Amino acid sequence: MSRSSYDRHLTIFSPEGRLYQVEYAFKAINTGGITAVAVRGKDTAVVATQKKLPDKLIDASTVTHIFGITPEIGCVVTGRTPDARAQVQRARSEAAEFKYKYGYPITPDLLAKRLANINQVYTQKAAMRPLGISMILVGLDDELGLAPQIFKLDPAGHYVGYRATASGAKETEAINFLEKQFKRVPTAMAPEAALAEAESIAKQLTHEEVLDMAVNALNTVLATELKPSEIEVGVVGGPAVHDVTSQRRFSMLTEAEIGQILERLAERD
Repeated sequence: MSRSSYDRHLTIFSPEGRLYQVEYAFKAINTGGITAVAVRGKDTAVVATQKKLPDKLIDASTVTHIFGITPEIGCVVTGRTPDARAQVQRARSEAAEFKYKYGYPITPDLLAKRLANINQVYTQKAAMRPLGISMILVGLDDELGLAPQIFKLDPAGHYVGYRATASGAKETEAINFLEKQFKRVPTAMAPEAALAEAESIAKQLTHEEVLDMAVNALNTVLATELKPSEIEVGVVGGPAVHDVTSQRRFSMLTEAEIGQILERLAERD
């Protein structure tokens, strides 16, 4: 039988063990042509993404791919925007229900696990369809001493934590760039030593260095000089994260603040 015989229904495996409708959902992530990057450091986690306006008449303030979920958790979503907004709303509901039930804010890993479970159920029932989005969660974990965390979720329900990652149209190029940033010496070494070195570098990255690395990754993989209005940056944590409660909050940088980052990168070059 041809391939088309097995991609009519979500719940039917092909003889090779593939679910084509789920694979199509992964391809839908790249339909918007947007690339997003996330990096965490010693006390900060950052997400950065492109901001494209398909029509000059659109109000730029209403277009975004970065969303706040709780005061300490935010996300960047690539893929189909309607699916993204629906998933963000579900994430907010899950976080609010958790806090109401248990009396303390949900942690990034628990929220990622809950959303991944929901995504996985979407691959089991014929009355549903997988969401054509990739979501990267960033936040601070109280149970780990306010350590910054990054989790990436896909349409199949898989989630995992990262020191840095990317999603979208230029995902592979961005990940390759970030991997090089987490290697001091580009020589071959044992896998255990490489992992230890990457974690050591992540724990040493300052607030400013994390911001620069995320924006520089976008600039490099897109091979263009981006303007402040063409980038969105969300950040949680900061150098005084243990002293000032307000600095724990997830927030978006202004165009002026993004401009300062771009100027620093230009001077460095």
